[in-house]
Amino acid sequence: MPPDNKVTVAAGASVLFPRDGPAAGGILRLDTAEFVLPSVATYSVNFSVSVTEAGQLVIALDSGSGMVELPYTVYGRATGTSQIAGDALVTTTAANSKVELRNPAGNTPALTITPLAGGAQPAVASIVIQQLG
Repeated sequence: MPPDNKVTVAAGASVLFPRDGPAAGGILRLDTAEFVLPSVATYSVNFSVSVTEAGQLVIALDSGSGMVELPYTVYGRATGTSQIAGDALVTTTAANSKVELRNPAGNTPALTITPLAGGAQPAVASIVIQQLG
């Protein structure tokens, strides 16, 4: 992801997704970190991010009163230099709720986004959000 993404993600900060992929169904990108979920519904949120150290990622949801980290969506790994990946269901309570992926508040150290995981090309951090009925 670097140089497109900042190199580290501090505790409580969002992972950036600076490049667009295909989009359909009304889910909108608000900026490089937040996505707008148009309907009151349940969504599948699938992500993978290559990081250099042990760490965790969590999905945060804003249904009108600010971003709240969802404790049941914490994914992590204890060692290694591979991806942190997760797939969680998120239910909104208001139309146009916002969702983002972040390094959980209170975690140390900051996560280092792996610039060239396994080769000469920047490794992709990805997020796929699908409305489920």
